[in-house]
Amino acid sequence: MLLMAACGHSYEETKRQKSISQREAMRRDSLALKVAVMPTLDCLPLYVAEHYQLFDTLRGGVRLKFYMAQMDCDTALERGRVEGAMTDLVRAKRMETRGMKLRYPTVTSAYWQLVANRNARVKQLKQLDDKMVAMTRFSATDLLTDRMIDSAKLDKDRVYKVQINDVNVRLLMLQNNEMDVLWMMEPQATAARMMKNGVVYDSRDDDLQLGVLVFNEKEMRHPERAQQLTLFMEAYNQACDSINKYGVRHYRRVIAECCKMKENMLDSLPDKIKYERARGPREQDIALVEKWLGVKKDASGKQKEVSDKKKTARGKKVK
Repeated sequence: MLLMAACGHSYEETKRQKSISQREAMRRDSLALKVAVMPTLDCLPLYVAEHYQLFDTLRGGVRLKFYMAQMDCDTALERGRVEGAMTDLVRAKRMETRGMKLRYPTVTSAYWQLVANRNARVKQLKQLDDKMVAMTRFSATDLLTDRMIDSAKLDKDRVYKVQINDVNVRLLMLQNNEMDVLWMMEPQATAARMMKNGVVYDSRDDDLQLGVLVFNEKEMRHPERAQQLTLFMEAYNQACDSINKYGVRHYRRVIAECCKMKENMLDSLPDKIKYERARGPREQDIALVEKWLGVKKDASGKQKEVSDKKKTARGKKVK
């Protein structure tokens, strides 16, 4: 009986200690500034700042939450799991149309390359006819796809948009010859080029800056969060300065760890990506995105109206 009592006490004590530890971990996590990131090089300043402890001046610290798709980052932000997210201007503006007010402390170095499967024999944009394009709906890649279709004067119904959100799944689909052309960011684009797949288009050629780091405006109005954000952006600027000084490949270990990139690919990374210090998005990029979203909204509204008319007509016919 004494042994049983001792074991029971030990179990209850362990349970109590575990509960205390969990509550303390939740408390620390709630105080920290949480930011959703992906295994892409536009997030490199955040990886460098965390690796070299530049965020240590923040009360509560910083937690980088890893996701494999922009859509998941946005969902985490909208549901309050994180206070900030690395995303693109299209997705950010669309979140605002759904009622979420955002703060835009900086644009990022994000760019997208349209990579063609070497077996698809796509060398020019006009050859996208009757091809499948891996992208994400209502994102920068969706906007860019429409721009490519318009510039090549193709029939929109003849270019098949396939929603593939996970950046690594896109790369696997390219390896397995399951997709004709795919929108890719770095370092996945480097891996694709090393497999002798060609690049049909690069968003930098049109001087587009669509990558952004955003934060929940409601959260940032609290004095403690506002102070955290100020210190966060100071650390971000320091990391950008360091990357620009030493080059991207200087941080190969950080990239290998955070982006899950193989060692043999690190030397092929573009070394001269410029990371600008914190500044808000340009008016020209905002105007482009808002115009495109407006067209999409109008098209959706017209389609719905047509569908409703058909439904009414069918109803009358039945009568």
